[in-house]
Amino acid sequence: MATDTLTPSVDETTGDQVLRATRPDQRHRRGVGRWFVLAAAALFALLMLAPFVIMLLNAFKSPAEYSQDGPLSWPTHLYFDGVVAFWERVDFPQKLLNSIWISAAVAIGGTLLSLLNAYAIGVGRVKGRLWIIMLFLLANMLPQEALVYPLFTMAQQVGLSNSQWSVIIIFTVIQSAFGTYLLSSVLGTFPPALLEAAALDGATRWQILWKIVFPVVRPTLSVLMIFFFIWTWNEFFIPLVMLTTNDTQTIPIALASLQGDRMMDATTTNAGALVSLVPAVIFFLIFQRTLTRGVTAGAVK
Repeated sequence: MATDTLTPSVDETTGDQVLRATRPDQRHRRGVGRWFVLAAAALFALLMLAPFVIMLLNAFKSPAEYSQDGPLSWPTHLYFDGVVAFWERVDFPQKLLNSIWISAAVAIGGTLLSLLNAYAIGVGRVKGRLWIIMLFLLANMLPQEALVYPLFTMAQQVGLSNSQWSVIIIFTVIQSAFGTYLLSSVLGTFPPALLEAAALDGATRWQILWKIVFPVVRPTLSVLMIFFFIWTWNEFFIPLVMLTTNDTQTIPIALASLQGDRMMDATTTNAGALVSLVPAVIFFLIFQRTLTRGVTAGAVK
C-alpha cells in the first residue's frame, strides 16, 4: 500500500507555507503527462522546422545534383552560384532597401494612426463608437482582391502609379484598422478618474494623450509596430499590382520573378528564399525582447 508523503507548498489565500499530502502514483502520473506534452511540443517543432531544413539543403545544392538526387538529399559540396545568381538577377540590395523603407513607414504610420483613432474612440467617447469599431473590424475581413482594382485606379488618378507611397498609404490604412480595433478596446477601460484629474490640472487633450495615455499603452504599441512591420514585409499581392518597375519592387516580388511559366530553377529559388529570410530573422532577434515585454506587460497589474 502506497503511503502519503508531505510536500511543502504555499497557500494561495494566506501566502503561508504548508505541507500537503501527495501520493507517489499522483506524482508519477504528473511526470508522465509532462513527458507526453514535451514529446508533442518537440514533434510540432520538428514539423515546423522541416521546410526550413529542406530550403537550407537545396540552397547550396547544384541544379544537376538536385535533379539527380532529389530535394531531400544531402549536398556533396557547397554550391554558392544560386545565391550569387539570385543576388545579381533581382538586384537584392535595392529590393532590401525598398522592403525596409515600406515596412518601416507602414509600421510607424499605422501605429501612430491607430493610437490617434483609438484615443478618439476609446477615451474621447465619440457617438456610435461600437458601430465605428465594427466598421474597423469589417475592414480587416475584406479580401485584398476586392480592394486592388479601386485602389489601383485611385493611385493612377492622384499620380501615385508605380510609387512606393501608394503601397505605404494603403497598408498604413489597412494595418491601422486592426490597430484601432485593438487599442480602442484597451483605451475603453482606461481609468476615467486619472483623465479627469489631469484635465482639472489644466492638461489639454494632446497632453493627456502623450503624457498619460501613451506611457501606459507603449508596450502594446511596440507589439503593434513589430507586427505591422512583419505583415507588410510579407505582403505580395498589392505591391505586385502597384509596383511595376524593378527599382520599386520588394523582396517577395523578387522571389516570384524567379519562377517562369514552364520551368523553375529550384536551387536558385531556395537560395533566394534563404537570403530573403535572413533580414527577417535578424529583425526578430533584435526586437524579441521588446515583443516579449509588450505581450506580457498586461499580465502584471
